[in-house]
Amino acid sequence: MREPAFWWRKIGLASGLLAPAAACYGAIAARRMLRQGTRAGVPVLCVGNFTLGGAGKTPAVMRLAKLLQEAGERVFCLSRGYGGSLAGPKRVDAHSDHAAQVGDEALLLARVAPTMVARDRVAGAEAAAAAGASVVIMDDGLQNASLIKDFTIAVVDGRRGLGNARVFPAGPLRAPLAVQIARTDALLVVGEATGAGDAVAAAHGLPIFHGHLQPDPAAITELKARKVFAFAGIGDPDKFFATATEAGIEVARRQAFPDHHCFSAEEAAELIMRAEHDGLALLTTEKDRARMTGEPLLAALAAKAHVLPVTLAVIEAEELRALVLATIKRHRPA
Repeated sequence: MREPAFWWRKIGLASGLLAPAAACYGAIAARRMLRQGTRAGVPVLCVGNFTLGGAGKTPAVMRLAKLLQEAGERVFCLSRGYGGSLAGPKRVDAHSDHAAQVGDEALLLARVAPTMVARDRVAGAEAAAAAGASVVIMDDGLQNASLIKDFTIAVVDGRRGLGNARVFPAGPLRAPLAVQIARTDALLVVGEATGAGDAVAAAHGLPIFHGHLQPDPAAITELKARKVFAFAGIGDPDKFFATATEAGIEVARRQAFPDHHCFSAEEAAELIMRAEHDGLALLTTEKDRARMTGEPLLAALAAKAHVLPVTLAVIEAEELRALVLATIKRHRPA
């Protein structure tokens, strides 16, 4: 399912008509967030977001993991394994596991740090602790109260912000904003903060960090001389298309798919055919490429599609690391 365009407009008839449903959904979500959670035995950090759709959580988790690894922490990432079939807890093998089993995000995280997938977040964190983790970083889960978080960072897309600032289905918020802010310790605004004013204002008093996505220089060099057909099935495909264009890659054609989209053999063949007909190179994201791994019917698309890897650079990286390390020290069992 693709998110409706009216979510990202301040005024809209559709959002008003859906207000009663949003009020019911928001009340249920708020009650769930107020439940008492369980401690995992090691400090737990959470990288979440206020809205449905992509904000840059996975790159943020990867960057935070590296910052803590450099400080000597034994970091484990914890993912729900969205899109995968395994309930877990399972430790991800980045070389032999497939996205159909563990989800695309978990495969990317496993390249950076040991990663557990678990539908039951408490069981996943406990499994990570038993495997030697000194700290667990949750990818998503701000709204999940089952596991007590010692520090929560909310990632906000600088361009889209909170959209119309209404709760689903009237808008993109996963729960009432005040309830989410109350369980947030810091904000990370990704990209130019042209649309993040509402989120920054609501988070008054919280530390605010700023980051931007950096495309891989080698991939840019390889593609700069070619026109590309870019396609993506992520939370915000337009962000990917914009990142490629800003890097100097000429995007002659683009196609967006729903988040975590599983490509069919017919779609793969059509993408290849269109690209070859127009003389374009295929370009996609690491997440999309991960969902092609281990799928024989998608082997041709996987072989032809170029990938534009991105990393998240945090401007105040040292301040963020110091704040998180102090939190870990404060909450680490004696």
